[in-house]
Amino acid sequence: MARVKVALPDAFPLTIQIPVRITDLNYGAHLGNDALLSILHEARVQFLHHCQLPEFDLATKTGLIMADVAMEYKGEGFHGDVLHIQLAATDLHRYGFDVVYWVKNQDGKEIARAKTGMLCFDYNTRKLRALTPELGAQLTPTPAHNS
Repeated sequence: MARVKVALPDAFPLTIQIPVRITDLNYGAHLGNDALLSILHEARVQFLHHCQLPEFDLATKTGLIMADVAMEYKGEGFHGDVLHIQLAATDLHRYGFDVVYWVKNQDGKEIARAKTGMLCFDYNTRKLRALTPELGAQLTPTPAHNS
């Protein structure tokens, strides 16, 4: 069986920190895969905010929709860990882009690599819409570091 491999970009314009909560643990007493996906969602919202992009615009009912997700687990996360999540937009194309996540704990131990495929979507017509050059430019902001 082929394993999922998430390629990392050369640079990440944003790093955010999110603590692992007790409710993020599964029966193995480590970070659950469902909780990791929720944490990545929070990280993505913060990344889009950093890029000055909404995930959903209530006034126009346009935004982004997740087309796919891939998660490659590298280590365990535990309650009390602070996840340092590096984010970058990659593979910009006609209708969207990928967000790549590199997740490490506070000691620099790699926890996971992930990618979400995001598409521009019109919730009024329920159809894809084009990624404009302006939106594409906003996805490649200057490097910053958030605590």
